[in-house]
Amino acid sequence: MSEALHIRELIEEKEEGLSSYACKSRLTKGRVRYEDPHSIRTEFQRDRDRIIHCKSFRRLKHKTQVFIAPSGDHYRTRLTHTLEVSQIARTLARALNLNEDLTEAISLGHDLGHTPFGHIGEEVLNELSAHGFRHNEQSLRVVELLENDGKGLNLTWEVRDGILHHSKSTLKILADNWGKGSTLEGEIVKIADLVAYINHDIDDSLRAGVITEKDLPADAIAILGKTHSRRIDTMVTDIIVHSWKASGRVNVKPGEAISIGMSKKVRDAAGIMRDFLFEKVYNVQAVGEESVKARKILRMLFAYFALHTYEIPSNIIHGKDKNRWVIDYIAGMTDQFAERIARNLSLLDG
Repeated sequence: MSEALHIRELIEEKEEGLSSYACKSRLTKGRVRYEDPHSIRTEFQRDRDRIIHCKSFRRLKHKTQVFIAPSGDHYRTRLTHTLEVSQIARTLARALNLNEDLTEAISLGHDLGHTPFGHIGEEVLNELSAHGFRHNEQSLRVVELLENDGKGLNLTWEVRDGILHHSKSTLKILADNWGKGSTLEGEIVKIADLVAYINHDIDDSLRAGVITEKDLPADAIAILGKTHSRRIDTMVTDIIVHSWKASGRVNVKPGEAISIGMSKKVRDAAGIMRDFLFEKVYNVQAVGEESVKARKILRMLFAYFALHTYEIPSNIIHGKDKNRWVIDYIAGMTDQFAERIARNLSLLDG
């Protein structure tokens, strides 16, 4: 039994074999509130476990990825997207000899603050919030404040930094102003997020009949591959090869910048696919019947709770900014809950 109490130290010792560019759990910048080390788990493992057991994580299964209220069972949700990001990110971290536990924790927490109805919800709340709304900032707010009845999850600095900096907005892929996290593990999650959504959104769009195989850009397909699995494999392999210096397995010049990225050929092809998705899928879905309904629901809920803040659960209320209370409450809703509340309040017809 006494040997089991030293498992964390053994794992930390094993981490010393990681790349010199890896973030070691024993060297974490720590938590806002100090906690004694755990006997079995490292700090990043504890963060991963806290995220996967929190309520916000479970609610992701009922939040839209791209298609609102799809009729089939196999469309991605925000939860399955998160799991795909985690799988890709862990593959990259393991291959590059970086900290897989930190990478996994950031991956699992990166979308906790996403709204109901996908990016449609984010756009609406950005319009309604007095301070603007970005899901990555809301994800940080969730883990720092809203979860655990206002106590937050008290995650390490490295995980919180990775969650905050994972978002890419609509900037060109890997552009100089793409923004960077403070760890290579955080950079892995950012690029894994891109790999995941480009490929699974194509897959779901084909399933929905919004596009056909013939519609896919031929020049990008020629580089990335004709199938879902081949495209992911191409992109992941390219990232590993292009980022190999991060593994610490080759010599680098003194002062040379180490980063996670893609070759120009694959990056350009991914950019073509991303632009294609915006033109043929995202922008089309944004004006569809379900999206119009989603916008209506969110605006009505905001108007109602802005006048009835006393109906917002007490664990959501922090500070004196009532606009923030309403935004936090709506952002945490699932698609189903938002629509149900709107119907119960007689804000929707039918």
